[in-house]
Amino acid sequence: MSFEQTFKNIDDLLYKDSGADSELDYIGQTSWVMFLRYLDELEQDKADEAELKGEEYKFILDEEYRWPIWAMPKDDDGKLDYHKAMTGPDLVQFVDRKLFPYLAEFKQKADNPKTIEYKIGEIFSELKNKIKSGYNLREILEYADELPFRASTDKHELSHLYESKIKNMGNAGRNGGQYYTPRPLIRAMINVIDPQIGEKIYDGAAGSCGFLCETYEYMYERMEKTTGNLKTLQEETLYGKEKKNLAYVIGVMNMILHGIEAPNIIHTNTLGENVRDIQEKNRYHVILANPPFGGKERKEVQQNFDIKTGETASLFLQHFIKSLKTGGRAAIVIKDSFLSNNTEKAYSTLRKNLLGSCELNCILDLPRGTFYGAGVKTVVLFFTKGAPTKKIWYYKLDPKRTLGKTKPLNDNDFKDFLEKIRNKEIGKNSWIIKAHEIDENTCNLTPINPNEEKLDKILSPNTIISAVSKYSMDFNSELQKIKTNIDSYLSEVNLMLKNEGGIWKEERFGDVCEFVRGPFGGSLKKSIFVEKGIAVYEQQHAINNQFEHVRYYINQDKFNEMKRFELKSGDLIMSCSGTMGKVAIVPKSFEKGIINQALLKLSPNPSIDVNFLKYWMESKVFKLKIEELSMGAAIKNVASVKILKEIMVPIPPIEIQKRIIQRIDSLVNSFEDAILITRNQLNHLEDLGESLLQETFEASIEELESA
Repeated sequence: MSFEQTFKNIDDLLYKDSGADSELDYIGQTSWVMFLRYLDELEQDKADEAELKGEEYKFILDEEYRWPIWAMPKDDDGKLDYHKAMTGPDLVQFVDRKLFPYLAEFKQKADNPKTIEYKIGEIFSELKNKIKSGYNLREILEYADELPFRASTDKHELSHLYESKIKNMGNAGRNGGQYYTPRPLIRAMINVIDPQIGEKIYDGAAGSCGFLCETYEYMYERMEKTTGNLKTLQEETLYGKEKKNLAYVIGVMNMILHGIEAPNIIHTNTLGENVRDIQEKNRYHVILANPPFGGKERKEVQQNFDIKTGETASLFLQHFIKSLKTGGRAAIVIKDSFLSNNTEKAYSTLRKNLLGSCELNCILDLPRGTFYGAGVKTVVLFFTKGAPTKKIWYYKLDPKRTLGKTKPLNDNDFKDFLEKIRNKEIGKNSWIIKAHEIDENTCNLTPINPNEEKLDKILSPNTIISAVSKYSMDFNSELQKIKTNIDSYLSEVNLMLKNEGGIWKEERFGDVCEFVRGPFGGSLKKSIFVEKGIAVYEQQHAINNQFEHVRYYINQDKFNEMKRFELKSGDLIMSCSGTMGKVAIVPKSFEKGIINQALLKLSPNPSIDVNFLKYWMESKVFKLKIEELSMGAAIKNVASVKILKEIMVPIPPIEIQKRIIQRIDSLVNSFEDAILITRNQLNHLEDLGESLLQETFEASIEELESA
């Protein structure tokens, strides 16, 4: 069973339970169970280390409250001991009346908020067990026990699955979006700010800690891997504050899964701190944040700020400016209305303050739909504290599609922005405004692109409706063509099998490919990785079908030792655990590299076209086969190479393979054409409201003028 299936099974049990009734409840309940499972493995690791040194480890938790005692007591064979394991009402009663109160007490016992003991107390004084059925809870504990926290590759995949659960909360009612900022946007912001080891990074509206987790990964990948640097990154680099109970718990768990043992996240209302009391020792080199969009604060909270307003994001911006060291850098997501709003004097005063105390280097204008379900348009402010603004470089991000739940922003959407911002290049989507061009009274910063082709008038409602109707006709026509082509293709395949089936062969998988399973995990420890060298390809490259964004490299000597794992153009890679069976073809142009332990390399012989093989491996026929043969209880792994080699592969003559590939490619392209027509139709429908307003008010003006 994959990690993904394990999470789904837990969700299914929570769905059946009367106590949890939303996606927010699901992740909250999953989080406390996962935290205790993680704590058990952390303690066990420390106990093992102490034993190797001949020392005795003092466990944080009393024996009665340790995972192997109350959650998963096992017999001599390592299986759950049903004679000792609590279930039903007994289990719920123990959790509610003994476990949670015991864990909550650690908040008072801990020496300081940085310790893991304090985090235990903070989490369990804020959360409640909502799982009412002890039988459901028993099954959840058994699934959680299968989740590995020790292996870095497994932990990395767990962190990505946890992130996907956080993303799903963006659809859990109107408040879900507070937990999730799109990760491609976060990565682009971090890339521009470029935090360095030794700097302190802060997010005062931490939410699920997406900014801090991505910053950790960014810095870890680029820094020199010394003991001192690792300790600094773990303990003295990333800081956050979060007000909401559930968001705090999720954020702490997210950072733990990303490799930070005791996250420096404080559970507090950031805006409750008086900005006049912020001293130099409490300031940061870098601030990355996406404060809440629509919140309102009470009058007493507003007294903590020089510029008083009830709008939460404006108060956060003041807090961030005050919390930044001189020379410090910030990237803040904010509603685009901040740039022009004059309904309160506070807005123009705050813009003036920002321009006067900081160099506002860049305003990134984000497309509508960046935050799914939020219904607001946003920008990112990039600024450096200490000198007034001389000029602002604007960039309008245009992904060339309508964004939505199934078509969110991706890393590639930011490629042009990241290339241009280094030299502040001017182009179709980018321009510069000098400080003296900004109105001194309003300080209006609205992004108006002088290079954009302007239409005097948008299309009329009737013209738009006609265009939408035409797109409907085009779509129906395209759909009919697709159906005809699919019918034709399937008939052709049936005919081929009837007439030429005799020359199709079935061969052992092992006879049509050379198999190389990735090296043992111990061969690729993080300690041997270098900043730049020969790439190490991971499971994500197979899953995402791309060979960019390499995180790890080895030197030439290590490569010479591991040459048998080298990838060549035309090889296939397949993911072997967790998200099993995902395949990708190594392209002609890619960074020289090797596979890691989570991949299988397949080098096809001349009897089979690599594209044909990939299509077969993506078919349900093959997927069901590897699911049937895969090993493991809750977390499944692809069967051994020896077993995989015995799977029989259908192989027609090479010319028939090429015909099949050509037809499938053509059909897939036609699907894309149909999708594009639908997108254009949606784009026109989105313009309909604006068009209606234009027609209404232009008509009324003309009527008044004629009168």
